[in-house]
Amino acid sequence: MESPHYTYRRNAPARAFGRGQFLGAILMLLTANLLWAGQGVAVKLLSGSLGPLAIALFPLYCITLLGLGTLAIHRNLAERFRAAWRYRRDFFLAGICGQLMAQVGMTLGVSWSTASNGAILSLLIPIFGAIIAVWLLRERLSLLRVSALLMGFAGVILLSPIHRATSPGTRIHEIAGNWLIAIGCFGSAFYNVYSKRLLEYFNGLETLFFSYLSTTVFSLPVLFLLEPNCVRNLSHLTMTQWSAFGYLAIFLYGVSMVLFLRALESVDTILASASLYLMPIFGVALAFGILRERIAPHALLGSGIVLFATLILFRYDYAI
Repeated sequence: MESPHYTYRRNAPARAFGRGQFLGAILMLLTANLLWAGQGVAVKLLSGSLGPLAIALFPLYCITLLGLGTLAIHRNLAERFRAAWRYRRDFFLAGICGQLMAQVGMTLGVSWSTASNGAILSLLIPIFGAIIAVWLLRERLSLLRVSALLMGFAGVILLSPIHRATSPGTRIHEIAGNWLIAIGCFGSAFYNVYSKRLLEYFNGLETLFFSYLSTTVFSLPVLFLLEPNCVRNLSHLTMTQWSAFGYLAIFLYGVSMVLFLRALESVDTILASASLYLMPIFGVALAFGILRERIAPHALLGSGIVLFATLILFRYDYAI
């Protein structure tokens, strides 16, 4: 049976709500995108003290525990766990191929590349989502989607290191970081599309929590195998780095997703998706303001190509 909460959010148009509530939803979308845009900056601040896997996964573990405590307040916790167990395959796919790939790819990629590139390359998420929908949702593979994907990859190639590399090895290392960011974008797109199946049986917060839980169960032994000193390294964090860690755990994985889900109750999904294009703008601004990163001319050209491919796909494929 379909979740009544999700049915209401999906079918209710924005005009059914008052002007004040609609504007409030827009503000929540703006805030959510601003919080998402700060991921690259937080990752850069933590790099060097924690390994990339620890940066990606420790904050997720923290918000998963917090989510468990939140769900425990409700009387039907055991019932929802039994329901989630029946869909364990779907949650593990969403968690491992979606959340885990997204967070590890983005974190490792930004560690090797730059926060600005991470923000700009997030424009690939809608393009990847359109392609994945062909496979998961049996949508048509149009020439427009193929062209947009190829243009997006061309933009990734042009988004070579922002800072002048000191050696060929360093340059290759940063280029590899850009491709890891692209892999993280693919994971995000996969999660966004695949979670639609789960939203037929669970509300948004339950879908988010159980996918986080699946990611935690799978990744915890991998983290301690590849980064055995990750817990010890936490003691070396500075106050600024602890602030960045708390930001990832509370605001990136938690508050931003709650705001986005709340906004979906008052606006159409198309409008909510369009707000994602604000994230690169916020991300580049934060990277410049906090990390003093600059954008090279060829990187600007690459970002322009990615933006053009995304907007063309959004305008004509989604028929706004």
